[in-house]
Amino acid sequence: MAKSTTQSKKSFQAADLIKAYKVYYLNEGKQPPSVFRFMEDLGSDEGAFYHFFGSFDGLEQAFWKEKIEGTLEVLEKDKTYTQFSIREKLLAFYFTHFEQLRSDRSFILLLLNNWKEGNPLPRNTQEYRNVFETFVKGLIGEGIERGEIVDRKYLTDKYHRGFWIQFLFVLNFWKRDQSAGFENTDAAIEKAVNLSFELIGRGPLESMIDFAKFVFQNR
Repeated sequence: MAKSTTQSKKSFQAADLIKAYKVYYLNEGKQPPSVFRFMEDLGSDEGAFYHFFGSFDGLEQAFWKEKIEGTLEVLEKDKTYTQFSIREKLLAFYFTHFEQLRSDRSFILLLLNNWKEGNPLPRNTQEYRNVFETFVKGLIGEGIERGEIVDRKYLTDKYHRGFWIQFLFVLNFWKRDQSAGFENTDAAIEKAVNLSFELIGRGPLESMIDFAKFVFQNR
């Protein structure tokens, strides 16, 4: 007895569709012409696609979110991570995340082909940014409690935006980096993170304020 059309269709998980989409994009340099055509080539119908994603943009959004959540999972499993300073935690995030991105570099370069630093990332990276900013807000709060970050009126609640701008700088640097093992990107990460903590940490400004307070209180 012949199998029905429904029974003969292949079943997929979200990860299978993301992998197939990446292969298509890398081979063709663009999105498939339609969800119908994409799924037909995979031996299934488009209903199977919509079970997981509402569009190709939704699939790309899932890809980006998976990359950053995967990075945080790696860090959470590292028993030494909790003992790091806030600066070291941010460095660990960057190094781990760009190691994760490396495995899909060709695909990511295609996705970011028209993006330039100074412009917003494509709209399908919004959840990616949300996860990043939630992560750095947690670091900022922890850093203030531990005295590694100075709580400055009118500025503290904007720190996370500065870190996002820093991240975009590093992403753009990595996008253009042609050094072996992306060693130049590693150097850029260290310099960018060190500079940011010199700005938000306790520095000359706080020392001057403390000195002025001391002089005022003891005149």
